[in-house]
Amino acid sequence: MSEEQLREIGHYRESEAFSPLERLVIEYAEQMTTTPAWVDEELFAALREQLNKKQLVELTATVAWENFMSRFNRAFGIEAQGYSEGAYCVLPERSVQ
Repeated sequence: MSEEQLREIGHYRESEAFSPLERLVIEYAEQMTTTPAWVDEELFAALREQLNKKQLVELTATVAWENFMSRFNRAFGIEAQGYSEGAYCVLPERSVQ
């Protein structure tokens, strides 16, 4: 993700920093991580048009894993680091060689 995308993640639906596919992926992650989890059939169909089966399985597994880790951390009292509120880690500049 670019720094611009990191700053705009909270407004991904309106932000021009994200491609249409990226918006679908973020919405999918949001729906997968609600309680109870529920994914809109229309959204899933839109993703199937953009991704092959392997990509969709990998995306789903990654979102599920991150959701698991989030819930695990919560059980142990590991607090949020502020990223949902717009905080982000600045990427170091790469040296040109």
